[in-house]
Amino acid sequence: MAGVPIRVVIADDHGVVRQGLRTYLSLDPDLRIVGEAADGAQALSLARELKPDVVLMDLLMPVMDGIAATSALRRELPDVEVLVLTGVVEDRYITAAIRAGAIGLVFKDASPGDLCRAIRAAAAGHIAIEPRVAAKLVEDLRAPETVEALTERETQVMRLLARGLSNREISETLDIGEKTVKTHVSSILSKLRLPSRTQAALYAMRAGLGPLTE
Repeated sequence: MAGVPIRVVIADDHGVVRQGLRTYLSLDPDLRIVGEAADGAQALSLARELKPDVVLMDLLMPVMDGIAATSALRRELPDVEVLVLTGVVEDRYITAAIRAGAIGLVFKDASPGDLCRAIRAAAAGHIAIEPRVAAKLVEDLRAPETVEALTERETQVMRLLARGLSNREISETLDIGEKTVKTHVSSILSKLRLPSRTQAALYAMRAGLGPLTE
């Protein structure tokens, strides 16, 4: 039996791009396009109204760019995941998007199949970043200075975050409740002053706690 479709908002300032995305994403029975936005402000407004599972976010848009919109979404709607879809390859924009709280990043030259898989991964709480992009991000981020302040259990959770596991998978691996995992993740983000699990995973890599896997 098919599960509940993943609800997606597309945010891109080019109408042709939005139409193309809607066309081939709609072919995937796991996905349902619930809204489209032409800029970051519209994306934020739609997310507030529709509470989608994933916002597919372009970076360079008028009114409010994708980085600012991602940051606002993470503050206001932490249960809505942001997956960046961009043609921009400059490291500074990619790093800024992840720092703003995006769970993953896909380039616009990705195949439809890869994009659909990345959306499903983001909705499940998996970090969706290509290994080559993750490597660049790790180089750009400073190593965390307070990993030693984490408890033993938090360090275990950090290692699993670095492997890209979702809260549910961490729960199953450590044989603890999913709510307990969420508590540990929140504590880790607070102690390391990080906005998202994606940054926590990248910092774990930089600290030598494990590699990020697909």
